[in-house]
Amino acid sequence: MTIENTIVEHVKNAVQSLYQTEVAADSIVIQETRKEFEGQVTVVIFPFTRLSKTSPEQTGTRIGEYLMQHVAEVTGFNVIKGFLNLSVSDQHWVDQLLGNVLNESYGQFPSNGQKVMVEYSSPNTNKPLHLGHVRNNLLGYSVSEILSANGYDVIKVNLVNDRGIHICKSMLAWQLFGNGETPESSGLKGDHLVGKYYVIFDKEYKKQIEELVSSGQTEEEAKKNAPVIKQAQEMLLKWEAGDQEVLKLWQMMNGWVYAGFDITYKRLGVDFAKYYYESDTYLLGKDTIQEGLDMGVFFRKDDGSVWIDLTEDGLDQKLVLRADGTSVYITQDLGTAQLKYDDYKMDKSIYVVGNEQDYHFKVLFLILQKLGKSWAEGLYHLSYGMVDLPSGKMKSREGTVVDADELMDDMIRTAKERTEELGKVDGFSESEKANLYDMIGLGALKFFLLKVEPKKRLLFDPNESIDFQGHTGPFIQYTHARIRSVLAKAGYSTKLTSNYQEGLTVLERELIVTLAKYPDVIDAAAREYSPAMIANYIYELSKLYNKFYHEESILKAEDPDVRNFRLDLSLASSSVISKGMKLLGIRVPERM
Repeated sequence: MTIENTIVEHVKNAVQSLYQTEVAADSIVIQETRKEFEGQVTVVIFPFTRLSKTSPEQTGTRIGEYLMQHVAEVTGFNVIKGFLNLSVSDQHWVDQLLGNVLNESYGQFPSNGQKVMVEYSSPNTNKPLHLGHVRNNLLGYSVSEILSANGYDVIKVNLVNDRGIHICKSMLAWQLFGNGETPESSGLKGDHLVGKYYVIFDKEYKKQIEELVSSGQTEEEAKKNAPVIKQAQEMLLKWEAGDQEVLKLWQMMNGWVYAGFDITYKRLGVDFAKYYYESDTYLLGKDTIQEGLDMGVFFRKDDGSVWIDLTEDGLDQKLVLRADGTSVYITQDLGTAQLKYDDYKMDKSIYVVGNEQDYHFKVLFLILQKLGKSWAEGLYHLSYGMVDLPSGKMKSREGTVVDADELMDDMIRTAKERTEELGKVDGFSESEKANLYDMIGLGALKFFLLKVEPKKRLLFDPNESIDFQGHTGPFIQYTHARIRSVLAKAGYSTKLTSNYQEGLTVLERELIVTLAKYPDVIDAAAREYSPAMIANYIYELSKLYNKFYHEESILKAEDPDVRNFRLDLSLASSSVISKGMKLLGIRVPERM
């Protein structure tokens, strides 16, 4: 039981004893004490004044006196307006450090018996992954790791968009202009090669539109009549009809893309337990539509198309099946949602998808609820904002996409330059240097993208992200390396003392109090699906440790017990930093 839980239980007893009224534990508000006041734990008193019929100060004083008598860990209190600030004994914090924080399992919750699916990445197989995909992948992976630490059984899945007109555009351009080019012959990664032909298609399409407009057609007519778009549409029809030649080309080019994606995923450090492919799922959902028609959830219009009326729910009418019986996106998403549930019977299913799809997911989840799917209550859209660079927004069709592989290369190159400028690699072998630059460059990228709440749009500045003194991944990595250096100099490998008799200094206590919050941060981050909570907690912990390092003597402490205790505290700090960064998919170095 945490000190907060202990205090809540005794506040409940205090109210019962002093005011003869029962209050629910979840109605008692506990906060961290503000830095300008003495204490570590604060109880909000205002809700109890209606029971005490006295001022907040008087009520707080009576409850504070009760806690002093009944809670051994509470050593003092002060009341500021409606806030009761409690001082907790040094012995409690020492016991917390040695008994909990230094345990290997600290921050890992026991199984809660619930299964959760996290669907992320969802790339198209007509181009490489770009910066927007990077945010998606890092969010999906980190949320999965946080949920796993919180006791969930997590299934990571990837729904690949491997069919449709956009895929045919790359295929057609390769047929027309490729001259048999392959990843081997070109030296390009497979996804880059296919993406090259997507750009070539777009250039050819624009050229043909201009020619048709100059010959007298309107722009709208030209867009429909350009030969390449007609050829791409014909190719899609052939694919859907199972044309062997088209299927063979599709399989070959998709194979190139998957090989390229695998390399990118590995570099990013993300993984999946299961892949779903749109080419397997695009016909799903029609049974669900019939089910909805039979239930009266859907209705058929005179032209034969099927719709749902969501106007009473504040939305609009939504097409769920075309008049010719073909699917729309919502149709296959209904079917895929059912397929995923049938496969895994999960309690929750999280879709990591950009905020341009907010409306789509509102509709999807509402339809599934109206169809009486009991599992629909567990569906959640983790909506995230777009990523911009200082130079402007990314546009894939025009070939100006910020490619994920190039971005990672640039980050690692910048990490190399910055690290060498600061002379942080003395005594490193070439392979150790390469590993360190990779760790710092990718750590900078991941931390910068994850420290911002998912819903917010963000401006990614590569230069700002690699700063050893800022609110960055490299600052935290350097802090971890600093701690490991202190421990190495001390010849320290395991906790040294369990009997620290001195009173804690302000910074020692503050550091333990911060370390003690780690499980609560994981719990909150899991509830909110927010890696930003972990990122910002680890940053604050790193800042605090650096202050402790500069202001308190560790290796030169005169009292051996003090020295050993501060080494224990250093080990605990490096352990929590390492664990927290791992939840973000970020590695930390042992030395720098």
